[in-house]
Amino acid sequence: MSQTITVQHGDARAQLEEGATAIQALKALEAVRGQIVAARVTTPDGASLQWDLDREVPDGAQVAPIPADSEEGRAILRHSVAHVMAQAVTDLFPGAKWAIGPPVEDGFYYDFDVERPFTASDLERIEARMKELLKEKQSFVREEVTREQALEEFADQPYKREIIELVDEGTIVSNVDAGPGEGEAGDGPPTFTVYRNVRPDGSVAWSDLCRGPHVPGTDRVPAFTLLRSAGAYWRGREDQPMLQRIYGTAWESRKALKQHLTMLEEAKKRDHRKLGRELELVHFPEELGPGLSLFLPHGALVRKQMEDWIRDETLRRGYQPVYTPHVAKEDLWQLSGHLENYAELMFPGMEVEGAAYRLKPMNCPFHIMAFTSRTRSYRELPIRISELGTVYRYERSGVVNGMLRARGFTQDDSHIFCRQDQVVDEVAGCVEFARDLYRAFGLGEPSRVAISTRPEKSIAGHDDKWKAAEQALIDAVAKTGLAYEIDEGEGAFYGPKIDIHARDAIGREWQLTTVQVDFNLPERFDISYVGEDGAKHRPFMVHRALFGSIERFFAVMLESFNGAFPTWLAPVQAVVVPVAPDFDGYATEVADRLREVGARVEVDVADETLGNKIRRAQTSKVPYALVVGGDEAEAGTVAVRPYQGSQRKDVAVGEFSKELAAEIATR
Repeated sequence: MSQTITVQHGDARAQLEEGATAIQALKALEAVRGQIVAARVTTPDGASLQWDLDREVPDGAQVAPIPADSEEGRAILRHSVAHVMAQAVTDLFPGAKWAIGPPVEDGFYYDFDVERPFTASDLERIEARMKELLKEKQSFVREEVTREQALEEFADQPYKREIIELVDEGTIVSNVDAGPGEGEAGDGPPTFTVYRNVRPDGSVAWSDLCRGPHVPGTDRVPAFTLLRSAGAYWRGREDQPMLQRIYGTAWESRKALKQHLTMLEEAKKRDHRKLGRELELVHFPEELGPGLSLFLPHGALVRKQMEDWIRDETLRRGYQPVYTPHVAKEDLWQLSGHLENYAELMFPGMEVEGAAYRLKPMNCPFHIMAFTSRTRSYRELPIRISELGTVYRYERSGVVNGMLRARGFTQDDSHIFCRQDQVVDEVAGCVEFARDLYRAFGLGEPSRVAISTRPEKSIAGHDDKWKAAEQALIDAVAKTGLAYEIDEGEGAFYGPKIDIHARDAIGREWQLTTVQVDFNLPERFDISYVGEDGAKHRPFMVHRALFGSIERFFAVMLESFNGAFPTWLAPVQAVVVPVAPDFDGYATEVADRLREVGARVEVDVADETLGNKIRRAQTSKVPYALVVGGDEAEAGTVAVRPYQGSQRKDVAVGEFSKELAAEIATR
């Protein structure tokens, strides 16, 4: 008589014969709805794992479907297509060595060591070969192997061998696509998972180390395309070989793929580097180096509005401003743990009068110094310290992306020192602050709030503090009424965090705000306050950056608005256009009247036609062009041509100035 296993999903429960697969379990539980690509299996000991549909499930497991149109499902689909792409590349380019090929946001990539860079025609050939492979209906088959077996199988693949050799003893390698040394703890020698592309006749077409899972077979890939290729250093380090990376994207339907490609075309038009150049907002001269930028006068005016808003709001909400230097002795970064845990992202040291200094990658230690400038009492808490602090991080050139990922940027950085019983209210206040900021700058309500819990690699001990901090974050977000998700194991090494996302005008989601609870730095710096009992107590420390960085938020806004900032943010709110030089004087009078109510106004006195001047105002996306000639000068009026909206004639200057002032004031 065969053994049975028990599985469940929600309130449904079923018994199946031993050896039942995930898809059989889901069908028995009537949990199959629409297209699914894999399962999530929670084992009796509480481990929650992604699971191949054809893989046997353990007794007592909870089994849930992973739909193809979920973020999790799309990542699995894209990972599967990446393997098909790698097979196609090795078919067409014999001798190619392959490195890693993970799914990424909205797509996937794979890195290859080949004799020459890929061309556009190469990508066409590779995509055509991939379509042939999909028609073969190959299966993705999982197999566990030992280190020795893995080394033997990938003997001619140096990047795979490097990953295998760096894995610690006692590890099940479930994340090798992301890099070496990551996986689940085990008791014996490491076990490696290999996924094979298997033809219908049972022969193996291609294999790779991989954490999985994958879709059952290549016939389950509805829509994909390759996008581009680029150079990428192995492990992102300039001292490693330069590989060739191919990017692609895959979706659960042709319709979804078409929508994504349309969005990509629109995103190209809105690229902040392109708009920044065209609208004379920002400049990226090569002489500065990658990841560094200049705000030109018009861009600086937009940035000033951002900074003025956040400064005013932090003061109104009880924050205390500080200014801190850009460098500090290495002793400070040794004490803070940055040299131990963050050195790769710090710029090299500099020696001054026999002492080593470093550019600051973060403002936290400086704010701690402000807190410890004198003895603090429990009556003073919470103490909220804020700064627009510029930091410098050595991001690899391969990941630098204009202002979205930069090497030098300014954070609206704040650190709150509080008692444990104050953490919930303070974190809730930060979340509400972020909510107000998103509304003020035209991004609407947060699109996603994620609470990231303790990662596998975190500061030792402190179990009670981790649990208390994680629960405090949950309670804080719940207090605001916002929905939230839990990102298991995605917290910082020193404490859990909240990441708040916003969606732009073309549907892209951006992670902007971060709120973190930290009990590591307070201990490292041995900071304390005097409690009601007269004894010293350790405060909790809350980090928060609402913009994330001024530069990144500016870039997101610029792309979302497509350069057409709302009037209160626009660098030039109105341009006065005289129809002929005879009316330059009246145009200047109109501009002066508008400046009296605080508007930012320019007069276009260029020796050009009226049509050219009006077109320039439109292409510069100025909210209002005010045309003036003889009739307007005589009547004291303007002809209003808004960037968006209907034109109006014979509008009194005083009337328009009041309208403009009201629009600016109400934002």
